[in-house]
Amino acid sequence: MVEGNWTCSGCGAAITQLPFAPSPDRMDALKCRDCFKKDRPQTSRSSDRPMVEGNWTCSGCGGSITQLPFQPREGSADLKCRDCFKSARA
Repeated sequence: MVEGNWTCSGCGAAITQLPFAPSPDRMDALKCRDCFKKDRPQTSRSSDRPMVEGNWTCSGCGGSITQLPFQPREGSADLKCRDCFKSARA
């Protein structure tokens, strides 16, 4: 983090840390975290991805899986439902 004393061009709030060293000729475009998030396009990778329909069994809980965000490999035995996948990542 780069320490400094800047002003947000969106809301006028004080900015004391940035994850980069700002360019002197772009000081008028600095934004605080809130304004940056608000102005950033809201896209979700998972909603952009087409779902693959099928009939699989979760290797974690044995439940039924009817949609996946990818085409599984032939004979793949390690497929997990959404809940088991999230639990394994936590």
